[in-house]
Amino acid sequence: MASKRKKKHKDDAPAHASAEASIDAEAQTETGPPPRMKRKEYEQEMRLLHGELVAMQEWVKASGAKICIVFEGRDTAGKGGTIKRITERVSPRVFRVNALPAPTEREKSQMYLQRYVPHLPAAGEVAIFDRSWYNRAGVERVMGFCTPDETERFLELAPGMEKAMVDSGILLIKYWLEVSSAEQTRRLESRMQDPRKIWKLSDMDLKSYSRWYDYSRARDAMFAATDTSWAPWYVAYTDDKKRGRLNIISHLLSQIRYKPLTPRDVSLPRRQRRGNYVEPELAVRYIPTPFG
Repeated sequence: MASKRKKKHKDDAPAHASAEASIDAEAQTETGPPPRMKRKEYEQEMRLLHGELVAMQEWVKASGAKICIVFEGRDTAGKGGTIKRITERVSPRVFRVNALPAPTEREKSQMYLQRYVPHLPAAGEVAIFDRSWYNRAGVERVMGFCTPDETERFLELAPGMEKAMVDSGILLIKYWLEVSSAEQTRRLESRMQDPRKIWKLSDMDLKSYSRWYDYSRARDAMFAATDTSWAPWYVAYTDDKKRGRLNIISHLLSQIRYKPLTPRDVSLPRRQRRGNYVEPELAVRYIPTPFG
């Protein structure tokens, strides 16, 4: 964590401000973006990072560390895919993914941040939020699910809540995934045309698509109010999903002072002898084998 960073005033421009301008400028350079990473190279690098994530997991379990990772960003920016790659080789008992549904009527009557507190990590846990309390600063604000006063109140309270989390021993890491407007269009059109992806396309995605700059303003206001020394925002460009995932995971590992995994000298024990066991003739139903 960047412990020496100066806390920004709510009305100041954040260090990451104008991610929109940055990515547009990058897209307009003469050389253009680098070629997309090849699958073989990507999987080789991911294999190494998965090994490090396992080492981090074992350190978290042994040390009792509490880690909270927040993923926010544009629609189609790759939050779900990144989380899937982070968690696919580690234990779900250590890495818990929280993707909370729309609040119930009871939850709507609670203090806004209350429903997120039970999902924060205990000792030896990594809690990942696929969208988080920052819904109020993003989709709820843009789509009119809360009032402007409720958004402003949230932006005032969030830094204090996160300071309390950090003071309690939680390592809080916040990522914003940024994608260009052209790439977002391509990905949404792909979802429309691919039967494997159609479930990802919601009515909310279509409504949000038309409000690109409303989301830009919401993002900028969120950065200005909640990019603090104890819980800074980290922006990742994900037009190339493979590079984006690798960059995020390597950065995540760099933020945690875990120790390398100690190699274990493991050997398989000898199996017991067959003895008098005879396999019975049972009417077992075997599945068809169309693939041999």
